[in-house]
Amino acid sequence: CGLIEGSMVPEQDIRDLRDLTRYRSKMVQAVTAEKNRIHKILQDANIKLTTFMSDLYGVSGRGLLQKIMDGEVVDEVTVKNLVKTRLKKKVPQLLDALNGKLRRHHREMIRDHWDHLVYLEKRITELEARIEAKAEPYLERIEQIDSIPGIERTSAVTIFAEVGPHVAEMFPSDAQFASWAGVCPGNNESAGKRRKSKTMQGNKHLKGALCQAAWANARSSNRIGQFFRRIRKRRGDKKANVATAHLLIRILHALMREKRSYQEIDVSLGDETSKKNPL
Repeated sequence: CGLIEGSMVPEQDIRDLRDLTRYRSKMVQAVTAEKNRIHKILQDANIKLTTFMSDLYGVSGRGLLQKIMDGEVVDEVTVKNLVKTRLKKKVPQLLDALNGKLRRHHREMIRDHWDHLVYLEKRITELEARIEAKAEPYLERIEQIDSIPGIERTSAVTIFAEVGPHVAEMFPSDAQFASWAGVCPGNNESAGKRRKSKTMQGNKHLKGALCQAAWANARSSNRIGQFFRRIRKRRGDKKANVATAHLLIRILHALMREKRSYQEIDVSLGDETSKKNPL
């Protein structure tokens, strides 16, 4: 009777691309978990490298970890040859950080996690090549999504894999699109009174990518960043994040409908609603 609308089921190529992007997200989460496990073992051995290194898994950090796993004696000359850039000025501090109680058990555990980490990174590289091959016929649409501030290439491919190329046909309005994504306000109204309610359940993969893009705009000077800070003043960080994700999904719907890239406008979103405290 047409009372229940059908689910959004894209064509087979988009479904295959969606499987690959979702699997990549799981692989990235597994990489983060292995890094955290290595960090926990180093803390247990009283090795405080992260106190002086912002990225333990950069070129310098990986070189030091390799020496630790091999059980070699690390002296000042060795550390100075391994570290790069500004870390060369922190060689004495790094030597103090390496002066812990590292046992053989710690080295073996780090080696196990390290081997799995290297394997995962290799598999992610191979998976990204397959994703790029699948996404090649839709490069124009992906570039349109990538033009939105806060959305980088990987997130653009993930968002496209979730929504597909026919957004305007499947979702006539941006309100329906936002509801399907799960970034619109919840509806809890009774006897004319509206109560607090959580956002609706939607596509969690799309919602996660949009919320990540919203956080990326938190300090930007564009109108999306201004919108985030204006909401944050009244409602806090989390509600501002979801509200900005709602704004991004509406922008995305307009771009996919009109088939064009994002263009920044000069009008501040806070000027019309807050004359006393303009952003």
